Formats: sequence, C-alpha cells, structure tokens
Amino acid sequence: MSIDPGLIDMIMRLRGRGISSNDVLRAIELSPRRHFTPTDKRAVAYDAVNIPIACGQTLPPPMTAALLAQLLDVKPDHKVLTPGLGSGYMAAVLARMATRIYTVERYKTLIRDANTRFKDLDIYNVVTRHGDGRYGWPGQAPFDRIVMGYALRAEPDAILEQLAPGGKMLAVIDGTLTLFEKPRTKITTTELMPLDLDMAEAGKSRTL
Repeated sequence: MSIDPGLIDMIMRLRGRGISSNDVLRAIELSPRRHFTPTDKRAVAYDAVNIPIACGQTLPPPMTAALLAQLLDVKPDHKVLTPGLGSGYMAAVLARMATRIYTVERYKTLIRDANTRFKDLDIYNVVTRHGDGRYGWPGQAPFDRIVMGYALRAEPDAILEQLAPGGKMLAVIDGTLTLFEKPRTKITTTELMPLDLDMAEAGKSRTL
C-alpha cells in the first residue's frame, strides 16, 4: 500500500506530540485516515480537526485515536472491545495491534460503511454488532482491553464487569480521560487528563 504525503506528515506530527509507540505509529500508517473520512472532507483527513461523518457523528482529530491506542498498551494476543464504532478508525488501528476487536454500534449505516472500509483495507479481525454500546458485549466477555468510543457522564459499571483480570479500560468520564485497571478482581481508577468528547446523551457523540 502506497503512503501518501499527508499520512507521513500526520505521523511525524503525532511523534512530535509524544506518540512514541512504534506499534501504534505502524498501525496508524496501515490505516490511512482518509479512508474513514467522507469524500468531501478528504482534503482535511490528516489535519488536527474534528470531521463530521454520517448519522450526526464526528471523527475526532488523529491525536485522540493515537493517544488512546498508546495508553491502552495493546498486545497481539489481546481481545479488545470498543463500544461506539463510528467511522471505524479506532477499531481499524487497534485491529493492526490485537488478535480480535469487538465493537457495538447503534447505527446500522455506520456499521455498513465501516465494514466496507475494513474490507478495502484487508482488515478481517473486527467483529461488529448492532446494538446499544452502553451494555458492552457480555456474550464475548471478558476483554483484555476496552476503549469507549464516546464520552459518558458516569462510570459504565455494566462494561467494567466485562474487563478481564489484568485488563485496562479507557473512557472519557465527564470530560476527563480516565484509566480503569483490574490487577486482579478490584478495579482501580486514575484520572489522566481533560479530553474533549461530546457526551453520549447529547445525541451527537464523537465516535471514533
């Protein structure tokens, strides 16, 4: 797959802003963001801007996906859940790093479009499901890593129960990126930094 100049520039900017994981940068290189951007927005596909997509959703800037992927510390044998498929970009990046990605999305249009993009990019380890992401995917639990594709107002207890021992979950809770870790059975919580994602209840969430 040929690399376009915009993608190279974006990767260099991400590296300059602290994305040091070669695994993450390689995954981003193999998942060109322009494939997840509406045709009329391709000119800004690699810019640090929010991009409107179908169903009133928004694709956040590249740094958001890169930061979440790096903080998750995904390993090749991990089973990953990402409620909120959106454009499919976050799932595509993670699919280059882990064995299998499970995602739940409430809009069938987004699922259809994302599955087409996955096929075009030879990504076959993302499993999509139409449903309410707030409940995760109990039938496939436990998960080694979970990343919420939209912001929340409170901790998602139902999804935290699906985290495997030794697992990690990232979610934006009331405007703050929060890390949940499960060393054994008890979950620990660490507030990391402010992160601007719209609230899921608002109806126009910035799904990844």
